[in-house]
Amino acid sequence: MKHLTIIKGICTVLLLASSTSCNDWLDVQPASQIEDTELFNSESGFKEALSGVYSSMINESTYTREMTYGAIAILGHEWSNYPTSINNVSTGYEELGDYDYENAFSENIIANIWANSYNGIANVNNLLNHIDEQQSLFTGDNYAIIKGEALALRAFLHFDLLRCFGVSYAVNPSMPAIPYSTDLSYRVFPQLTVQQVAESVEKDLLEAEQFLQVDPILTGEEITELDDNGYLMNRQVHLNYYAVKALQARLYMWMQRYGDAEAAAETVINSGAFPWVDLNVVSVGHDYAFATEQIFALNNTTMSTLYDTYFSTEADNTTFTLTVEDFGEYFDNVTTDYRYLYQFQSGTENEAVNWRFLLKYSNPAENLGEDFENRSYYSDKMPLIRLGEMYLILAECRYRNGGDALTPINDLRTARAASAIETLPSDFYDLLIREYRRELFAEGQLFFLYKRLNRPAVIGSDADVITLKAYTFPLPVSETDVTQRENNR
Repeated sequence: MKHLTIIKGICTVLLLASSTSCNDWLDVQPASQIEDTELFNSESGFKEALSGVYSSMINESTYTREMTYGAIAILGHEWSNYPTSINNVSTGYEELGDYDYENAFSENIIANIWANSYNGIANVNNLLNHIDEQQSLFTGDNYAIIKGEALALRAFLHFDLLRCFGVSYAVNPSMPAIPYSTDLSYRVFPQLTVQQVAESVEKDLLEAEQFLQVDPILTGEEITELDDNGYLMNRQVHLNYYAVKALQARLYMWMQRYGDAEAAAETVINSGAFPWVDLNVVSVGHDYAFATEQIFALNNTTMSTLYDTYFSTEADNTTFTLTVEDFGEYFDNVTTDYRYLYQFQSGTENEAVNWRFLLKYSNPAENLGEDFENRSYYSDKMPLIRLGEMYLILAECRYRNGGDALTPINDLRTARAASAIETLPSDFYDLLIREYRRELFAEGQLFFLYKRLNRPAVIGSDADVITLKAYTFPLPVSETDVTQRENNR
């Protein structure tokens, strides 16, 4: 098949060392293995291809484990307890928690993050290579929205690769980092510096923002099932206009452009598109993940299995948990906090009574009656960007610029029923880190915050992470051995 041949070539050229088959990344219809010429000969084919990119992110090597509550959370020392093996195979988390990146287990985790992310990027590039020449196929605003999402996805995946494999701006923005892949071809893309990659991410996001000016989440257009089978409904599970602005805020924080980050975060906050969670919905078990506040989430239909495997009190030696002591420390024993009250549960047997199990990734569909209004809205969502982070970005930007950092911190705290603080502490960044730990627990953002701030220590570890160069993954072995990439650390 034409597209499968291209895929294998790209995997060879980029040397994506991984146990993941290169055949998987454009297999949007594996039963029929549609060729490019057929896939991109209809609007529905482009929709399927874009859906395939999102589906490729629902992978335990990346966003349904390692890039959220798994490896990245282990590096941030977010958990008290974690599985040392899954299906009789070592997780490598013990070594990873010690920042040992040279053992086989860590190398495999790192290589799979690299491989799966670049496979998704190749998928996006294949779509982008065809979309302009087929613009006449599209109805309504679908051309602009699909292209905008594709550009945003390419930026999203590259930015997370940069946060993994590039040093922070605080260290050296001129340090070699990763390739920025913009085509589906046999050539090897050059290794760019941290700054060059960040600028490429910015370029894609700015272009995506322009295309997404017609996004219903921005225009307020009401979409129903009668409109193109409801294709533009449920914009939170797509990289929508405001998700692009939120990602810009993350990027500009990374690039130390705090004025731009503040403006982007304020755009999201002021939109009113993501209201604070309703206590009445949370308290009855319908919304442990605070769905209304999710700016971008993956539609993950495996959530129930994920929860049963890694977070259930009934799981067998594969759970991620906090001890009751660590749990109390996380929340400063503020027992009124919604996150403290509703996002965790206690174990029921033996030593597990002293453990706290996360409910954020449970599937509330199991608690909802079939006739519950908006049942599907609260189900199967894996949060990747949420409102609370925008308030924390806003607070940090204002602090750096000598403005009012206290108000956004307190806006977040009071939305969680935690008491407001009267004055900022002398160590603002310690407060910021602890707010991130509570708000974005097990979502893959804490370690990257430590990295961006270039903190010498991570709470829960006595390692000198700067001396160890632990904030930056080494490039996969095959990438350095064969393509002669420059040292990225």
